[in-house]
Amino acid sequence: MSRHGAPVLEIRNLGKTYGAGAKATRAIDEVSFSVADRELVCVVGPSGCGKTTLLKCVGGLLRPSSGEVLLRGKRVTAPPEEMGFVFQEYGRSLMPWLSVRKNVLLPLRHKSLGRSQRKALVEEALEAVGLTGFIDHYPWQLSGGMQQRVAIARALAYQPSILLMDEPFASVDAQTRGDLEDLVLRVREEFAVTIVFVTHDIDESVYLSDRVVVLTHAPTEVKEIIGVDLPFPRDQIRTKELPEFTHLRGRVYRLIKREQEDETEADEPVLEAVREGG
Repeated sequence: MSRHGAPVLEIRNLGKTYGAGAKATRAIDEVSFSVADRELVCVVGPSGCGKTTLLKCVGGLLRPSSGEVLLRGKRVTAPPEEMGFVFQEYGRSLMPWLSVRKNVLLPLRHKSLGRSQRKALVEEALEAVGLTGFIDHYPWQLSGGMQQRVAIARALAYQPSILLMDEPFASVDAQTRGDLEDLVLRVREEFAVTIVFVTHDIDESVYLSDRVVVLTHAPTEVKEIIGVDLPFPRDQIRTKELPEFTHLRGRVYRLIKREQEDETEADEPVLEAVREGG
């Protein structure tokens, strides 16, 4: 049980298989973990282990082959209204012909809100991500980091209680990445939002999270769940200089490295058989 209290999101024995019969590929075997209210949980694992597939199943964007996802005790079968999404490819998610204001406004058109309410939500979200002065700009006039801030603002304007983020900072430079990580921590506090954050960056997972869920290679299972008891507020320099940070980073890295080595060893007999057959 998390130190944040009872879980609001539960992933129970979740599995995903693509295809059928001899061509079936088991991407996710059995994954179980929970996320508490206002908790930030990072999900890491070897490349290609199914992190994105897992997140899509959690968000109701993809139907699992087995197991279930419960949000406040109710089974998730489609994207829940109280859930927001931020993806890696922010350039594709933003409409280049719409201004920043209209991009953030887009998902609010599906809510029963008055014009003044929508306007206030858009302005509040853009203020939260530091883009008030760019409200009438277009995405193509902004840097990559600023475009990702617009994507985050759009999710926040929707007023989600849970935010799913899929490697959202993978395409930006290191300095921008640090700024966006700190933005996520501020957003979590200011909007009291629960966050599930998929990343391939080990430092990022330790810096951001309350717990890190480490996955195995495919077919994916949970290898270990690591509590991160680093003090708040966190700081890009001071936090990362702490011995505890270094220890946790090393622990996560060793787990993933071991999985990569195990996967390579498992593939060697197959490769040898291919060579002999060729």
